[in-house]
Amino acid sequence: MNNEPFIVIVTGLSGGGKTVTLRTLEDMGFFCVDNLPPPLILNFLEMLEEYSKIKNVAFGMDIRIHEFFGIAHEVIKKVRQRYKTEVLFLEADEETIMRRYKETRRPHPLLTQYEDLLEAIKQENIFLYPLREISDRILDTSSFNPHELKLVIRSIYGENYEFPLITIISFGYKKGVPVNADLVFDVRFLPNPYFIPSLTHLSGKDASVKDFVLKQKETEEFLMHIKNFLNFLIPKYKKEGRAYLTIAIGCTGGKHRSVVIAEYLAKHLESISFKPDIVHRDL
Repeated sequence: MNNEPFIVIVTGLSGGGKTVTLRTLEDMGFFCVDNLPPPLILNFLEMLEEYSKIKNVAFGMDIRIHEFFGIAHEVIKKVRQRYKTEVLFLEADEETIMRRYKETRRPHPLLTQYEDLLEAIKQENIFLYPLREISDRILDTSSFNPHELKLVIRSIYGENYEFPLITIISFGYKKGVPVNADLVFDVRFLPNPYFIPSLTHLSGKDASVKDFVLKQKETEEFLMHIKNFLNFLIPKYKKEGRAYLTIAIGCTGGKHRSVVIAEYLAKHLESISFKPDIVHRDL
């Protein structure tokens, strides 16, 4: 996406995939709001323009706010006049929606007004038809599982986003393993610069500590294995649709070996077109 504000209005049938779509857009950096009454949408966007740098916004709009459907068309028209906007309508066949509701055991929003689930689905189709008619993109999700729908949404709206979003954390085992770590690598087997008097009070960001750690034979062999492992693994995570990946590198105190290895791996991932964030938790 460029710097121009981009608005996605996600609507469609209950059970069509709106929740998965909004969560995916949120992972991609969109500011997502679900079921904000349509009369408030323009006010909300004006507030964001005044007080925030947020550019990409997604609004969920479904049958739960059907009282406002009479003016939704006019609101969408005004939004389109001011912003680059796309209305995405999600739908699925009746059999698929019935199956999804039975699997999740959640009640359909209209079930209290109609005799059974099938009737509620049919009536929802009627209520939402005017929104479907003004949609820019209609997506039938009948054949998608949640992972496949995520990939489709990313392929539509995420051309400038690189997934997964990778964070590399260096840490010291003395203070515990980071609770959000997906992959943890223990580098306490490497020779420890802490026991070299001239290096004790330095950190892994200092050149002399880097040289000491990286010149070790054990380090060279370890980095060869871990680079091959990450080269294999991260594209698999990307294909599977994973949004975040946190890699933790731990040594005893979190100041020497783990810092050096974390910095090295960050540069390696950059060399293969990823842009990791790096956090030195205990430095």
